[in-house]
Amino acid sequence: YKLSVSPEMDIMEYCRKEWRGNTPVAKRMRKGYEAVAQKFASIRRIRGDNYCAFRATLFQALSQATQLPRWLQSEDFTMLPENLLSKYDWIKQWQLKQKPGKKMGEISDEIKEYLILLRKKWKNISEIKDPLEKQEACDKLFKNEEEEYSLYEALKFLMLNTAIELYNADKNGRRVPVFSWLLFARDTSSNPCQLMHNHLNHIGHSGGLEQVEMFLLAYALQYTIQVYRLYKYSTDEFITLYPNDPEEDWPVVTLITEDDRHYNIPVRMCQETML
Repeated sequence: YKLSVSPEMDIMEYCRKEWRGNTPVAKRMRKGYEAVAQKFASIRRIRGDNYCAFRATLFQALSQATQLPRWLQSEDFTMLPENLLSKYDWIKQWQLKQKPGKKMGEISDEIKEYLILLRKKWKNISEIKDPLEKQEACDKLFKNEEEEYSLYEALKFLMLNTAIELYNADKNGRRVPVFSWLLFARDTSSNPCQLMHNHLNHIGHSGGLEQVEMFLLAYALQYTIQVYRLYKYSTDEFITLYPNDPEEDWPVVTLITEDDRHYNIPVRMCQETML
């Protein structure tokens, strides 16, 4: 059994353990971790299994949630699978984790269950006032493998919905964020159907999130994802925001990556940072 989110560890202690040598890469990583340690005291390792970007983002969002996001409150939120299926027949080829080949008629109901679960967990955790209790509730949720993976299926479906909205907006001449052009400029995802087949269906199975998909995740959740990209230390991409022109009222979650493939999370903001 692997922990999804490991217990806290001092950031610099973690860095010394991981990056001992004197290679240029090790030196850069140490500098990067030192910069993160100006703001955060500890790090929690995220289990790496192609879901780590989802896991790190959702864990951070839930552990600081104080209310249910607006998009989770809407009446028709749980009707998404039915509504999309009535318009786009190709969504029948959506692949559920551990259940490839299921008919979409059945999986429409399953995805609806996952969306309901996401709303329920978010609501319950956001209502917990005591920070310690809230942390315990998050730890408990991320120890329940079945629920955890169900939440990632919900996130993937929300990403598909967001991609469809952006694609249609662009086709109808409305303004869309730059990343949306990049997303659909790829040979492998020139439209939402291809995006589903070649990318979303593979997330968690044979691949994680590519950078342009981090933007899509941020838009789907209406969160700004701030990432310390340690291998980019001393460049202007060291701290990258997804999206890079976030809405002011979007909450911010912070992640750490050494290579844009695996993500961990910094925790415990240093006192002076909070003031």
